[in-house]
Amino acid sequence: MIHRPPVRPAIRRLRPARVTTGVTAFGCGPHEAALFRDLSPRLRVTSTITDEPVTADNLGLAAGNRCISVGHKSRIDHSLLLALSAVGVEYVSTRSIGDNHIDVAYAESIGITVGTVAYSPDSVADYTLMLILMALRHATSVVRRADLHDYRLHETPGRELRDLTVGVVGTGRIGAAVIDRLHGFGSRVVAHDLRSTTSAEYLTFDELLRVSDVVTLHTPLTPATHHLLDARRLEQMKPGAVIVNTGRGPLLDNSALATALESGRLGGAALDVVEGEEGVFYADCRHRPIASTPLARLQELPNVLISPHTAYFTDHALADAVEDSLTHCLTYESEHP
Repeated sequence: MIHRPPVRPAIRRLRPARVTTGVTAFGCGPHEAALFRDLSPRLRVTSTITDEPVTADNLGLAAGNRCISVGHKSRIDHSLLLALSAVGVEYVSTRSIGDNHIDVAYAESIGITVGTVAYSPDSVADYTLMLILMALRHATSVVRRADLHDYRLHETPGRELRDLTVGVVGTGRIGAAVIDRLHGFGSRVVAHDLRSTTSAEYLTFDELLRVSDVVTLHTPLTPATHHLLDARRLEQMKPGAVIVNTGRGPLLDNSALATALESGRLGGAALDVVEGEEGVFYADCRHRPIASTPLARLQELPNVLISPHTAYFTDHALADAVEDSLTHCLTYESEHP
């Protein structure tokens, strides 16, 4: 059973404020920085923008601002939260749907409110369908061979989605968007969540694993969903089944997955998120060894496709996230004068 964290009340979008609000935006890539520069004047926000993630060394950038905006790429631990509180930060807006990189309960205990954003679910849903199709057509192996000018067909024919059952785990905005797309392919779609909110056929988690040819993960990462797919549950899946993960890496036990793939028990995996990705994804690692052993082990397998936590990365989703982050900061300022 999936246990979702409590849903925080949605923060309404605001008209531009009458007075200027200061916000420090940490961890901004070039596209996000351009969006902050474009949107801030319209909303009468003075934004201090840096590409560096928030750390103890650059806290001075937040001085004088009660609100900051952060990315999902770095963890904000207890000591950093205390340091943020000491310089006057009261609201942390993370430009992500999940907040598992921040200890929200501890933040609230020291007077810091943490807010997430909503962005286009189509970004991740489109990418999920692409990964499913690539996994079913052996794209990793085929493309690797073609790069070496080996243009022979794969030893095993691909499979068509209309012949398969796809299990969607977690049917929030992204999971629901994935289900909408799957119907267009003629698949049988089954789902698991606490509530039946889509047109899919809802099953228990164990039943979903037994009947699904493809399992795709879209549930939040919480203590209850950590290693939701572990060795025992991987054994329950159909022989030759494919796993897709565009949710959070620790939903899946990487070591157990590698073992199941190496043994031939499972047919493949397409992973946009991987347990232990921190410090590896978003970095150029061509000239240094990868410290994350499970990641390196998975990448050696011909039936595994890995991308670096990029499903969300579209112009539309980035614009949504930056606008939501700024308006949430404005809302906090207006409700806490």
